[in-house]
Amino acid sequence: MMFIRRNLWAVVKVLVFVSALLPACYLTWAALNNHLGANPIEALSRRTGDWTLRFLLITLAVTPLRRLFGWTGLLRLRRMLGLYTFFYACLHFLVYLVLDQFFDWQEILLDVAKHPYVTVGFAAFLLLIPLAATSTQAMMRRLGRRWQRLHRLVYVIAVLGVIHYWWLVKADIREPLAYGLGLALLLFVRLPRFAHLRLGAGR
Repeated sequence: MMFIRRNLWAVVKVLVFVSALLPACYLTWAALNNHLGANPIEALSRRTGDWTLRFLLITLAVTPLRRLFGWTGLLRLRRMLGLYTFFYACLHFLVYLVLDQFFDWQEILLDVAKHPYVTVGFAAFLLLIPLAATSTQAMMRRLGRRWQRLHRLVYVIAVLGVIHYWWLVKADIREPLAYGLGLALLLFVRLPRFAHLRLGAGR
């Protein structure tokens, strides 16, 4: 029975890996075949940003789903989903860096200083880097309890990501509002856990 369950989760892991790669494959195909509309750079930036937020929220949903339904195997997918979040964040940043700004670092620095949504988005991306770099089992063992403290930055990153999107769209806030509500729900279900950790720290 254990062997069957282990093989089942191995198949699920492969399916999730392939499924998570499909949006990037589609965007590549759409870009090469001029299917991104009148402003392909903006479309690429928007869609890679969308997928970054989606995978971030999916990653945050793993723990509540595991506790709610007892699906312990979901933990085997969390690291992969987190790395896909970083992957799409890198694509989002590269679209901005290469296609939008053409490696004009002076213009990028001015953009970061001038536009708050760029500042917030850039901060979120920088905070993602140490989380991706320490996602391995070896780094978990090496950092010990510091690993958990470091990876709680994911909540800050998620908030910054929603703010980045909200400030970017300005007028039509329906999509960032949906992400914001999803994030609020995921944080709400964690409140008992946060309270328990604070009580434990105070003892």
